[in-house]
This record gives sequence, C-alpha cells and structure tokens, in this order.
Amino acid sequence: MPLAIVRSRGLDGLAAPAVAVEVHLAGGLPSVTLVGLPDTEVKEARDRVRAALINSGFEFPARRITINLAPADLPKESGRFDLPIALGILVASGQVPATRLDDYEFAGELSLSGELRPVRGALAMVLAAGAGERNFVLPTESAAEAALVRPQDIYAASSLLAVCAHLRGDETLPGATAKPAESVTQHPDLSEVRGQAQVKRALEIAAAGGHSLLMSGPPGSGKSMLAARLPGLLPPLDDAAALESAAVLSLAGKFRPAEFGQRIFRNPHHTASAAALVGGGSTPRPGEISLAHNGVLFLDELPEFDRRVLESLREPLESGHIHISRAARHAEFPARFQLVAAMNPCPCGWHGDSSGRCRCTPDQVTRYRGKLSGPLLDRIDLNVDVPAVPAAALQQAADGESSASVRARVSAAMTRQLTRQGKPNARLGTKEIDHHCQPDAAGAALLKQAANRLGLSARAFHRVQKVARTIADLAGVEQIGAAHIAEAVQLRRQAN
Repeated sequence: MPLAIVRSRGLDGLAAPAVAVEVHLAGGLPSVTLVGLPDTEVKEARDRVRAALINSGFEFPARRITINLAPADLPKESGRFDLPIALGILVASGQVPATRLDDYEFAGELSLSGELRPVRGALAMVLAAGAGERNFVLPTESAAEAALVRPQDIYAASSLLAVCAHLRGDETLPGATAKPAESVTQHPDLSEVRGQAQVKRALEIAAAGGHSLLMSGPPGSGKSMLAARLPGLLPPLDDAAALESAAVLSLAGKFRPAEFGQRIFRNPHHTASAAALVGGGSTPRPGEISLAHNGVLFLDELPEFDRRVLESLREPLESGHIHISRAARHAEFPARFQLVAAMNPCPCGWHGDSSGRCRCTPDQVTRYRGKLSGPLLDRIDLNVDVPAVPAAALQQAADGESSASVRARVSAAMTRQLTRQGKPNARLGTKEIDHHCQPDAAGAALLKQAANRLGLSARAFHRVQKVARTIADLAGVEQIGAAHIAEAVQLRRQAN
C-alpha cells in the first residue's frame, strides 16, 4: 500500500508524547520530503535511512516520498525516528508486511550499515507511556534501560534486518533484560576524616532530614572530603524515586542501568552557566540540578559561581522542580536535590587564621561574601565552620565512626519521618510544620528568644523547626525539646 503509519514517541521535557510517522509514496520525480517540525538531526535521517536500506539489502523506492511526523506542532529532535521512518518506507513499498505494525512503537538511530544505535530518553519514553497497549522495539542498549519499567513489553533489536524479520514472522526479537545493579558504589568512608566532629554531626543531620548544608573554612580543611562522603550516609532510594532519577539521566544520555537505584553525586565546576546548572537550550534539556534529582548537588567554591547562576537556584530549592521557558518550547523537570556547598571565608581563604596569612582588606572580604545573597542563604538549612585540622590530629590513626554506622541512624530517622508524614523533614509545608514540629514549652521559649535576637525571617524560623525535628528523630524522641532547638539554632546561626 502507498501509505504506512508507524508509531513512535518524541521527547518534551520529561514527557514523551506519541508521534505517528506517516509515509506516503506517490508518482513523480524521485524525492524525499520530511515535514512535521523536524530539527536538523531529524532531517538528516533521509540520508541515513537511504544508506541503511540499501546496505541491508532492501530497495529504496525511486518515487516521491512524503514523510509526516505528527502532531505537526510538536518539535522533533534526535535520530530516534530513523527506525520508524525506514520501516514506514519498507511497509509503504510492500517490502515488509503491515499486519503486525500497529502492535509496536519503534525508536532507534540507524547507522549507514543498518545497525541500530541507542537513543536518549528510552526509559523516559516507556515511563511516560505507562501501561500502554503496544510493545516497544528499541536498540539493544536502550532496551536494557526501558526494561527497568516494563520488561515484559520491550524487545531488543540490533539491526534493521532483525526488526524486519520479526515483523515478517521469520524470527522473534529477544525480550529486553534489565542489567542487574552492580554492588552499591563504595563511597569514601566517613571514618577517614580526622577531627571535624561538629561538621560530621551537621553532615549526619543533613542526611537524616534531606537538609541543605553550607560549609565555610580555609583551604585544605576537608570541605570537599566531607561533601564526597554524604552520599554514603543516605538511605537507598525506593523504586519510584530510582525510576524518576533514572528517567532524568536517560534524557541526558547519562544513565547506566548497572547503577540503577544509587544516589547521584553531581559536582559542577564554578564556571558552569545558568543553562548548565538549571537546564535550558533551544531544545530544553535537564541541567545539573535535575541530574542530581533525589541525589546530592555539591557546589564547591560557591562565591566563585556567577551571582545570576546562584540566584537561579532559589526557586527549585523551594519547589523541587524547574520550569524552563523558551520562545517556542516549555519544559518542566524535577529538581528535588540536596544542596551541599563549600566556600572559603575570604578570597585568599585564610581570614581569621591565627597565622596572620590573610592579606584581604575588609572591602574585599565584604565583596566576596556579598556574592551570596541573603535570600539564597536564607534557603540553606545548616551553616557550619570547618576549621583547619591540627597537625597532631592528622598524625593520629583514623578511628572515627564509619559511614555504615551513621547510615544506620540516618535510615532509622528517615523511616520515622516517612511513617509519620510520608516525606523528609526538609520538604514539610507550613501546615505540616505546625502539626509535626511544635516544641515543648522550654523549646518554644528558646526558639522565640533566638528568633528575636538573631532576627530570623519567617522562612529561617520554619527551617530551624524542621532541623530540630530531624535532630529529635535522630535521638528517637517524638517531642522536640530545648536541646534540639538549641542545636538547630547553633547550626543556623552563622547564616544570619
């Protein structure tokens, strides 16, 4: 028949709307016309498909070929439509039967030899499709991703010939098999850090409640070392959170099936642009804050980031998602990340050091610290100093508490939170704070006194309550007391 319709899917943020690839053959001078708002990568499919068909032993019709990617108002990008376009041409020209075509959705990039190459967003496509009526045919590597969602409905194909043999009924494509997760990544152990008892305590509280953390100290005091150990303190992801995280990574082509379910640790350089950090581009793609979804985002040398870049973090820190708007495209990505940041106390890093090495003027120190706005600091729950470690402590054997021991307490505290309110303390809303984070009489009096003396904003006031709730959960007690409030205020004090 001269018309064939092949089902596929595009990408629109984390969504994957259905796309119908319509191929029509007509008389006239041989030509290939591709319509339906394709970008350059999709337009180049004409040449890839032609070479793939010929090298696979098929005939490329010497007719007028019109290919429509519907709906017409959805921008189409990447090489994912190579396979459905090739199949549409083969079905329309009668070289492959159309009897089983409507049972499947297809996506895959073709090499010139007809081999199939992986595509971005395979897991997001299948996740967005839900429990659909059609099966998916995907390149082998992409199928391993998608099999994490619906293994019974995914077929892995290595080449165009294999797909055509399956549609003809000559052979059956193998079902996709999800690669088993490797052993949990061995994050550096907390016991390797000498000294820094207060900072380790802050790290434990941050892990237990999902709180953001800012560390300030001189060079070499261990800020980056401590931040790298936070993922090892976090409890494992549940299946739903792991799928969300994997879907975002799949959009960027950074997902590895063998790492499924593991916490992400992203550490962008301070020269990163706003688009790199929060996402963007003419075709919006996820940035670092979305790639760190359900994981840790570590920003080292925080004041060295461009101020506009840092200000772009304010909304997603509160909402847990980022909405990117461009002239022709809009996309929304999840961004429920745990922020950990580090900074020096001054440009040279030695402000307040007893050695007197700092030569920064007061104006230089003020300008340096002024790169961090009050509204941004107000959104960071914990702010701790990381002092230089004495030489005597460095020479001692590492005998601190291990990450596994701390993780056990963190997991127990997180279990209490999920049982009580269904979410970590850091994500509590105002009404939930009133219900779950009210201290006893002594704690309430201390909180009121601290708020008056330190001039806490309403946001800071609530964040102190949430941190105190986490400290109480770590202690295994239901009622927030004055000791919990006092520690929460002490960990907040330096931010004000």
